[in-house]
Amino acid sequence: MTAARHQPAPLGTLLGWIATVDHKRLGILYLCSALGFFVLGGLEALVIRLQLAVPGSTLVGPDTFNQLFTMHGTTMIFLVAMPAIAGLANYVIPLMIGARDMAFPRLNALGYWLFLCGGLLLHFSVAAGGAPAVGWFSYAPLSTTPYSSTQGPDYWVLAILLLGAGSVAGALNIVVTVLTKRAPGMTLRRLPLFVWMTMIAQVLILLALPALNAAVVMLLVDRQLSTHLFLPSKGGNAIVWQHFFWVFGHPEVYIVALPAFGIISEVIPAFSRKPIFGYEMVAGSTVAIALLSFGVWAHHMFAVGLGRQADLVFAAGSLLIAVPTGIKVFNWIATMWGGALRLTTAMCFAVGFLVVFVIGGLSGVTLAVVPLNWQTTDSYYVVAHFHYVLFGGTVFGLFAGIYYWFPKISGRCLDERLGQVHFWLTFVGFNLTFFVQHILGLMGMPRRVYTYPDLPWWGTLNMISTVGAVVMALSGIAFVVNVAYSLRRGAVAGDNPWEAWTLEWATTSPPPPENFRAIPVVASRRPLWDLAHPDDPDARREPVGEGGDPAAIDLGRAAIACLVATEGVFFVMLIVAYVFYAARPASGPTSASLDVARTAVFSVLLLASSVTAWRASIAERGGDLAAMRRWLAFTVGLGAVFLVGQGLEYRALLAQGIGPAAGMFPTMFFTVTGFHALHVVVGLIALISIWRLGHRPRTVPALGTGLEAVGLYWHFVDVVWVVVFSVIYLGLLA
Repeated sequence: MTAARHQPAPLGTLLGWIATVDHKRLGILYLCSALGFFVLGGLEALVIRLQLAVPGSTLVGPDTFNQLFTMHGTTMIFLVAMPAIAGLANYVIPLMIGARDMAFPRLNALGYWLFLCGGLLLHFSVAAGGAPAVGWFSYAPLSTTPYSSTQGPDYWVLAILLLGAGSVAGALNIVVTVLTKRAPGMTLRRLPLFVWMTMIAQVLILLALPALNAAVVMLLVDRQLSTHLFLPSKGGNAIVWQHFFWVFGHPEVYIVALPAFGIISEVIPAFSRKPIFGYEMVAGSTVAIALLSFGVWAHHMFAVGLGRQADLVFAAGSLLIAVPTGIKVFNWIATMWGGALRLTTAMCFAVGFLVVFVIGGLSGVTLAVVPLNWQTTDSYYVVAHFHYVLFGGTVFGLFAGIYYWFPKISGRCLDERLGQVHFWLTFVGFNLTFFVQHILGLMGMPRRVYTYPDLPWWGTLNMISTVGAVVMALSGIAFVVNVAYSLRRGAVAGDNPWEAWTLEWATTSPPPPENFRAIPVVASRRPLWDLAHPDDPDARREPVGEGGDPAAIDLGRAAIACLVATEGVFFVMLIVAYVFYAARPASGPTSASLDVARTAVFSVLLLASSVTAWRASIAERGGDLAAMRRWLAFTVGLGAVFLVGQGLEYRALLAQGIGPAAGMFPTMFFTVTGFHALHVVVGLIALISIWRLGHRPRTVPALGTGLEAVGLYWHFVDVVWVVVFSVIYLGLLA
């Protein structure tokens, strides 16, 4: 009985799917969930377009309309684009790099369930007093309590935090997997471009998402503790929200676009029967895009009055980022040029991607020109640009990837006739919907309005846009029908129906649980070409130098480095906010209320805990587990005493009537130090877990890796406190 209880559930059962940690099944769960949310988001968009089909429509009221476009935007970005990419990445990246599974299978499963719970929580708001009505960007002060008194924005904040945690977990897993789990011979310069671009996108998640997390944490504090960080009438500043949001928001464009670029970089060579033109340029331009994406956020804010110098800097950066993007487009066209093109549905979506993304890129260049931006900002011209870049650039790429890899996932090919119907309905419907919106914007129609006057051509162009939305809805139906039909009656795919060259096509369709019966050895960027053409292998003419041996990269260190990077950005954003508010004259308590001397004593104790943690690592490496446990106990004790000191500080302030809502300084003080204390608690739990494992002989071989990772995290927490103490208590940057 006991043995049976601990046997894993059969993979075909519902419990087997719920409990799975197999990257392939989790990839399917991501894709199916994203498809469900895509249907919801599409229905929301359809109602929006039906409301705007004619002037003065009363199909829905203004509040319902605001809820619809908030839910539509949030759903499409966070519940469709990002998880669909995560689904494809989860399924094919281990296969493409010759790995058995992801680096952290349980963390992989946690990421999926956090995503699903976040999506369900967001939509539960509809039944809990109304969905949020603040836009997917949740601009303050509209999202603050005086202007949005329902619980919808609170559900939005909590959902974003859950989705953010799941995205960070997934991003960390993918980065570490690519760095540490590659097959022998697969250097970084031999990575398939989908793997390369997806990994760079995950690095963007690790570095950009904390800015959004910091912003929503501050918004949650405002809404739940009656503070006023974003309320100008109470001394707050709404522009801070815009800065923080777009520090995330512009990299987010490339978080979803770069994997789509990677898909196109796999599909076009496969159906052109040519290797990608300029592999190094495509890969290098990806890094350039990632770096530049962090320096252009304020082009979303040209109309708020940042000043001439700031406008010039961000305009130049926005124009510059078009260069590496344009390089990719020329590489893709050059790959097709002279190739033996096969216009399968996947290839059609890839070509459609090129068309719509170039249109979106060109309109983006016009928005980087400040005077033109002033004329078109908050108009339907921006709506058109946004959808050409995100829907056109991402969804077309995703559909190309789904048609390309569906045979590997299911063992059957999607029906090509239905696929062509799906493509043309999507392409025609998309351009009908959004191209005319450029014209509407230039004619002055503002976005985010639930109705409009009967001005010349406005009604006609909006009706064309709505007809296009209906056509796109039909395209979605065609896709669902194709999937359902092909799963039952689709042509059997075989291992490599496209005669492609990357490793995922070297195994069966669908792959076995272990992915490969034997881990393949890679000698070039096209390993399957080498197998099929032993007399003319790529390895002979491919001048590839060393790209890093995955076996030389420690898995634990890589994981903790990713975690420290993303948490470090989170604290940097909170400290930047503190410095900003501290530099502005405001009524209420200041840092003079703090007991610097007492906190300094507790700070010394926390820093001493880094020394004891280091001594524990030395003892473990020396095989003295008893000493290791003693040093860990000292570390836990010192960390606990520090928390007691923080509690005494809070009690003293509250006794003086200085709570979070007493002014800008107390708000940011409690926010920054409170989240640091939360990280201390997490570190203590991890240290106690390692201490307990040290009493179990069976776990001794794994102790070293775990203790080193936890020790690095603990040192990070201590370093953060040094910065916090210097800035807040000593006024170093004030």
